[in-house]
Amino acid sequence: MNRSALITGASRGIGLGVAIRLAEQGYGLTISARDPERLDKVAAQLLEAGAPEVRSVAVDLTDPAAAVQVVGAHTRVEHESPHGPEGFLVGTAGNIAEFPMRRFDKTLAVNLAAPFALLQASLPLLRSAAAAQPDRGAKVIALSSITGVYSEPGLSVYGATKAALISLVETLNAEESANGISASAIAPAYVDTDMSDWIKEKIPANEMLEVNDVVEIVDALLKLSSRAVLSRLVLSRAGTDGYRA
Repeated sequence: MNRSALITGASRGIGLGVAIRLAEQGYGLTISARDPERLDKVAAQLLEAGAPEVRSVAVDLTDPAAAVQVVGAHTRVEHESPHGPEGFLVGTAGNIAEFPMRRFDKTLAVNLAAPFALLQASLPLLRSAAAAQPDRGAKVIALSSITGVYSEPGLSVYGATKAALISLVETLNAEESANGISASAIAPAYVDTDMSDWIKEKIPANEMLEVNDVVEIVDALLKLSSRAVLSRLVLSRAGTDGYRA
């Protein structure tokens, strides 16, 4: 039976890294991001890397209708492992005392409402895939953050949404793991992507996690049987006390 995955935030960073790895393993892919031109280039790259089929859907996942659109595009591709949307850290830093409510609402929409809507829309496909492959089940992998586990000054809202994402993953496991659907939230410290450029004067790129560190975790999670549930994984940076981004 063919393997497939739906990957959001697939045009760059961790999402792109995961997409390339799965393409190399022969997964059929549905990819989503906001920039259609960039997404088309990524689709061509994934086909060249070995994906038998790539469907690209350019949407803003904060649009309430976007989740249904993305899952609808994936309906004809066997659904196995949707990868949760990447969080955008740029523009979400700020102390509680001065954090604007407009940015609060945007961060909540990107980091929590969008993943929830996508997961809700995906559940029929996930259940179908799990029933068809009872030994493998169906996997959901969400990108959280170490700030959702350990608080960090200036990242209150970002961390709160990422903590909520972890809770959502754990609740999904409580509700659906007996049906063969298991979910994992990966909670890394700073990863060397363009979304971390804003902090690189303070934390150099060579001190951050590599994209491939996260990709390897995703790859391992997809190999677990339906009997295994690993709700949360924290990746800290070498040279820190392990409790900070």
